[in-house]
Amino acid sequence: MSEYTDRPRRPASGLKGRTDAWRATASRYALLPLRIFLGVTFVYAGLDKLTDPAFLADTGTGSIGETMRGVRDSSALPGLVDLALRNPSGFGYAIALGELAVGLGTLLGLFARVAALGGALISLSLWLTVSWQVQPYYLGNDLAYLMAWLPLLLAGAPVLSADRLLAERRRMP
Repeated sequence: MSEYTDRPRRPASGLKGRTDAWRATASRYALLPLRIFLGVTFVYAGLDKLTDPAFLADTGTGSIGETMRGVRDSSALPGLVDLALRNPSGFGYAIALGELAVGLGTLLGLFARVAALGGALISLSLWLTVSWQVQPYYLGNDLAYLMAWLPLLLAGAPVLSADRLLAERRRMP
């Protein structure tokens, strides 16, 4: 049986069969490089923020507070920035821990769609606040990250993932 249909596959013969088998394998693993890239990037971003005392401060050069105050008037959602400015340090911790959780979930393929949704929401919020004023828009990286999360949100982590192992375990009698 094919993984994607209920019809049994006909045995393929010769070069066409090998090509078809290679394409099927490539299709199954197509999102794995994206998963690894986004997972590693978000783990790194979260750890980088958590280990940078300047970032987690309310004020000062490189702090989340100064960053938020600097983008407040140019963001698409100044109300969201105002919310972050109520407790910049708490907001910084929330972003850092969120990035860490999203990155680990993505790498492990554990609750992969939930992790991808979290990554998309983090990227969306950063695009609408921090990188909104970047001109032209394609020079800002948060929109690109948002778009990169969408295939993982739609497809999940079908291979080499904890989600797959858990699904197979549930099917066992």
